[in-house]
Amino acid sequence: MTGNQTPQASPKASLKQYCRQEAETASLAQHLAASIQEWIGQSPAAHLNISLEGDLGAGKTTFARHLIQGLGYEGKVKSPTYTLCEPYALQCKQQAFTAHHFDLYRMRDPLEWQEAGFAEYFDVPGFCLIEWPEKAEGTLPAFDIQIQLTAGAEENVRTINISALSEQGKKVVEQIQATSN
Repeated sequence: MTGNQTPQASPKASLKQYCRQEAETASLAQHLAASIQEWIGQSPAAHLNISLEGDLGAGKTTFARHLIQGLGYEGKVKSPTYTLCEPYALQCKQQAFTAHHFDLYRMRDPLEWQEAGFAEYFDVPGFCLIEWPEKAEGTLPAFDIQIQLTAGAEENVRTINISALSEQGKKVVEQIQATSN
């Protein structure tokens, strides 16, 4: 967990996966996408905040790309390194929602994302996926799910930990566990 957040609930649901190649990372991201779709189908107006943490080169943007494409987005998923945020309009069971993908790596001031008007995105149906949340130093809303990526010795090798930090997050993570077994 980043120094930004106090968990809303103890991580009661979590999973850890060792991925030896990008296809395994993609598969885990697609399981998360299916779980998010299930959750949105049950709670169409709800919102999740997801932190995506790891060192430079750990695979955060790769995971985000596979997650967003797993939710049905057919275009190119761009890294928001220079724009701070890339929104993706998505559809689930005729329910529109948005994935806001943030990359705060280049932020120089913790309030920069708020000054850009991004705070309102944390209330719309869908989810916010935030890379480098520690750059916001406590200015972000609480997270529901934390995804930690640790790079291995080889290029596409990584360990991915997904932990629930709220009751909403717990429902999503438990769904992943149920569908990936």
